[in-house]
Amino acid sequence: MTNLQQLAEQYLATWNETDAPARRKLIDTYWAADARYTDPLVEAAGRDAIDATIGAVQGQFPGLVFTLGAGGVDAHHQLARFTWDLGAADGETLVIGFDVLVATEDGLIGAVHGFLDKVPAA
Repeated sequence: MTNLQQLAEQYLATWNETDAPARRKLIDTYWAADARYTDPLVEAAGRDAIDATIGAVQGQFPGLVFTLGAGGVDAHHQLARFTWDLGAADGETLVIGFDVLVATEDGLIGAVHGFLDKVPAA
């Protein structure tokens, strides 16, 4: 079975990678070609769309980093759920989310269903 803890960590590492070629290498390594990412603000299908989505989020929140929430990763079968925080490395959390990651049979990220628990005021 896939090590879902490590897969969730690689997922967050992908969101934190600001070098575009290095980020794309992570996506190509850990995400299925037909992977899907969905949250209340975006639906992205395929590696190109996921890469563009991550780049756009990084542009919206420059310098902020994603960290795994205090509860860690809860996983079974090919499902992992976890919370994450987005904020400055040394300060306040700006966004808090909850994701459900679905791994493929071959251990790649097949889908992520995201929820936003705390978002900044408009």
